[in-house]
Order: sequence, then C-alpha cells, then structure tokens
Amino acid sequence: MTGVLLGFGVVAVIALLGFATSALLPGEARAMRAGLTPVIYYLTNPALMLVLVAGTDLGAVLGVYTPIALATAAVAGVVFALISGLLLRRGAARTAVGAMASSYVNAGNIGLPIALYAVGSTAPVVSVLLAQLLVIAPIYLVLFSLATRPTRRSGPGAATATRTAASERQRPSTPGTIVRSVANPVSIGTAAGALLSATGLRLPEVLWIPLEMLGESSVPLLLLLFGMSLHGQRPFRHRALMPDVVTGTLIKLTLMPAVAWLVGHLGFGLAGTELLGVVVMAALPTAQNVFLFSSQFRMPANAARDIIFLSSLLSFPVILLISLLLH
Repeated sequence: MTGVLLGFGVVAVIALLGFATSALLPGEARAMRAGLTPVIYYLTNPALMLVLVAGTDLGAVLGVYTPIALATAAVAGVVFALISGLLLRRGAARTAVGAMASSYVNAGNIGLPIALYAVGSTAPVVSVLLAQLLVIAPIYLVLFSLATRPTRRSGPGAATATRTAASERQRPSTPGTIVRSVANPVSIGTAAGALLSATGLRLPEVLWIPLEMLGESSVPLLLLLFGMSLHGQRPFRHRALMPDVVTGTLIKLTLMPAVAWLVGHLGFGLAGTELLGVVVMAALPTAQNVFLFSSQFRMPANAARDIIFLSSLLSFPVILLISLLLH
C-alpha cells in the first residue's frame, strides 16, 4: 500500500506541476508542449523502452504477462462493442472508438511510474506496451479504416461521394498508418532492447549510461505533458454521449481489472506482487493515443476524450482499492 501511495503521489505532484504551468504560464506552456513532445517521442521514450526491455526477462513477459494483457483488452473491447451495438444502437465508427477507449491503457506515462514505485517490477508494464504497440493498436487502426470507408454511390449523391473520396485520398492509408504505428521510435527502441535481452549482450558503459540518463528523464517529462493537457478541458459537453462515456469508463476501471485478476490468478496461477502488477496495469486510465488515433481517422472522438478524462480522475481510488483487496 505504501508503494501504491508513493507511486500515485509521484504521478500527482508532477502532473499538478504541469497543470499549474498551463494555468499560470499559458503561452510558455504551449511552447513547452511543442518542444517537449518531439524530444520525448524521438529520444527519451525510445531510450527508456530500450533500457527497460533489455533488463526484462522476455520469457516471462511474452509467456505470461503479454497473453494476459491481450486477453484482458479483448474482453473489454468486445463487451463494449456488444453494449454499444445492441443496447445503445451506435454506429460502427462510434462503437470502434469506444471499444478502444475501454481497452487501451495509459501504460506509457502513468503505468511506468506506478509499476516502478508501487509494484517494484517493470515486467507488467513492458508486457502491456508490447501488446498495445504490436497487436492491439494495429487491429483498431484496421477497424477504424473499415468503419470510415466510403460507400460507392450513383445519382444525386454522387457529388457528395466524390468529395468524400477526395477527402479519403488525403487521409493516410491504413497500411501506412499501421506501419507508422508499429515502426515508430518507441517500437524501434523496444526491438533493440529485446535484442539485447535475448542475446545477453551489453553495450559499453559510454553508450549505456547516456541511454539510462535519457530514459530516466522520460517519465517526469511525460507526466508534465499529461498535466498540461488536462488544463482547459471542458468534458461532458455532449450529454447524448454520457451512456457511452459511463459504459466505457465502467468497463475500463471495473471489468478490465476483474478479467485481469481472473486470467492472471486462475489461468496462470499468479499471486502476490505479480498478480497485483497485472491487475493494476488493467486498471490504468485510458491512453490519450485513443483520441489521437480516432482524430487522425476523422472518427467521432468526443466520447473517447471524456472517457480519458473520467478514467484518469477515477483510476486513483480504483487502484487503491485493488491494492487493499490484493494486499
């Protein structure tokens, strides 16, 4: 419990600092966000993943933790899709976005400090990142493309269809988007770390120490950006989407951790800190990447943005409760 409180305390303090920076220095904060984002994307995050994965037992991660992460995300996404399609009568696009928001966790900037300080192991968060980067994100990107594919029309609606097709040509192709989502700097850093872990190779200290220094700076910078992004948000503006938001948040923060416990404990025999790590990773809030991906495909992203906001607020008490139950 002390580790969980410390982990959330670290997250809260740095995120609040970012929020206060946006509130007190709005112009400077915009410049900071514009400058820090590429630094994190191209330098610190890849270095962090290389260092983490290089020091991780890939056999344990791929053999136990990653299958649990995939099964948990699959159940959460399917349940939301069934509720959205059968009960809420939403279309394919809105259902796909909500399903991703219900199952795609913020392992990057919140999961890492929680894993480091609360669980004491990076294996659960590395497994989630691998599952999301290499499997879950590409699947949802394909679904997004299918949900927004224009239909061929003739007659009075042909002009509209033509404009839609022209807009479609401006949008990045699905294969290209999937390749970019997988072959990004973080994935490259992850692959390099996996190569080091699998072969047992060690980089010279003159290279390894700078990588460690860059990686250690990634988490605080990510948390600063996360706090800055919360300032100025106006959630729940679309009241008609509240059923989607509530459903997605409940699935994210209750069903997903419950499934992780069932699969981890009953399916793989995990207990103690290992089980806590798996369940806590499943209880993390929705990742902001869901909003970015859906916006890129011009999907209805308002519900996803509200699920991200609400799950970020409620994940703290949920993870504290999980820690008490599994203590």
